[in-house]
Amino acid sequence: MSLRAGALIGGLTVALVATVVVAAGRGQLAIPPAEVVGSFLHGIGLPFGPLPEHPQGDVTLWQVRFPRVVLAVLVGAALSAAGALMQGVFGNPLAEPGVVGVSSGAAFAAAIAIVYQLTFFGAWTIPVLAFLGGLVTTVSVYLLSRADGRTEVVTLVLTGIAVNALAGAGLALMLFLGDTQAREEIVFWQLGSLNGTRWIYVAVVAPFVGLGVLGALIVARSLDLLALGDRAARHVGVNVERLRMFSIVLVAMLTAAAVSFAGIIAFVGLVVPHLVRMVVGPGHRVLVPASALGGALLLSLADLFARTAVPYAELPIGMLTSLVGGPFFFWLLRRSRRSAGGWA
Repeated sequence: MSLRAGALIGGLTVALVATVVVAAGRGQLAIPPAEVVGSFLHGIGLPFGPLPEHPQGDVTLWQVRFPRVVLAVLVGAALSAAGALMQGVFGNPLAEPGVVGVSSGAAFAAAIAIVYQLTFFGAWTIPVLAFLGGLVTTVSVYLLSRADGRTEVVTLVLTGIAVNALAGAGLALMLFLGDTQAREEIVFWQLGSLNGTRWIYVAVVAPFVGLGVLGALIVARSLDLLALGDRAARHVGVNVERLRMFSIVLVAMLTAAAVSFAGIIAFVGLVVPHLVRMVVGPGHRVLVPASALGGALLLSLADLFARTAVPYAELPIGMLTSLVGGPFFFWLLRRSRRSAGGWA
């Protein structure tokens, strides 16, 4: 690992820890960072640091704040790692779960579970259906956007538009068929939010994210070889189609983990891997972990802003990421067209 890569990962880690501590203490009940750290240490059995002075401080942290900030870290890491994987598989920097419709497909499948109150997998029903929806969408985009062994940027974007439109129609149908409670939950999916997060949500999401990021690290070297072209990758022993299908499954797993309880949060997987690539280059062995850390940091900051910017109200976090990611996507699209669809 180069000095620059080590500095980036170290800096992102420190910034993420600091952001998590600050975010856990911010809200209607303000808790100083030292008390946040003290409460956490006492909670894991280490009697160090001051406990919150407010009588409801510990309860607020452990039942409301800590689950929310942990889920923000997990969702941000999942979306960014999925974006890095998709960009490696498709071979261009415009691939991202939200842009190509994977998030919408996963959300549509989750909406089906909500409307029809499906519970055949217990607490895992929505994540499992979201995974299947994301997998079907990803495979469809992959197959429809390939021509003559390569994926064109314009074809990828247009395919994503079509898939988003179909998933949007499906969500609209679920809105029509659902009752009032189901409609509110589906609207939540479309806006994106971490409000009401509980530890059970974290317990469901964490295994998906952990396995997905681990799988992304395992295929990182093969994705570096794939960047040289299919023929060159096959020449050095890479099973290209198996690599692509395995990566697609990982993308669906990571996206489903993010969408299952946080709703549609677009552009995190587009912005973060691209910025990381500009700093440390395209090597996936550094790009994947740095992107996961960067995505966790970005979403933690976005969630902190979403719930503290307006007093006694909460902004949709998906709206905030879209406000940042939309202009960035336009800039990246123009830059990619100037370079004939190549890497930045």
